Amino acid sequence: MDKIPFTKNGLENLRKELTHLEKVARPDNIRAIEEARSHGDLSENAEYHAAKDKQGFIEGRMNELKLVIARAEIIEVEDGPPDRVVFGRTVLLYNLKTDEEIAYQLLGPYESDPEKGTISVISPLGQALIGREAGDEVKANTPGGIREYEIVEIR
Repeated sequence: MDKIPFTKNGLENLRKELTHLEKVARPDNIRAIEEARSHGDLSENAEYHAAKDKQGFIEGRMNELKLVIARAEIIEVEDGPPDRVVFGRTVLLYNLKTDEEIAYQLLGPYESDPEKGTISVISPLGQALIGREAGDEVKANTPGGIREYEIVEIR
């Protein structure tokens, strides 16, 4: 079973989500099912079917979170000199094709959100960056095609 890398904060956020689902969302949903059931004929009861669908989502998400948490491995973000790209570092990249700069922090797959400036270390770009130094050029075969970057800065 492969471990899933997390920052301490990222794993804590997943645990909070699981606790919320178990202690708030699931009980609320059970009450919604009971209420919808009290309205009579279940075959044409849209509220009941929506609540049952939501119940399936909640239970599925809880199971997923339990599996992920069981496989989680906290990786400490290094405080030393940022001479190489490693987990937790933020990398300023220069796109060689578009002449644009973009910064990404490399995190685990459950913490990544490119729109918020974080990418997964197992993504094509994340894999291309790991172990590299400032000034290196990297090519990443992304779903949008091959992207070429120069590493401007590591922080």
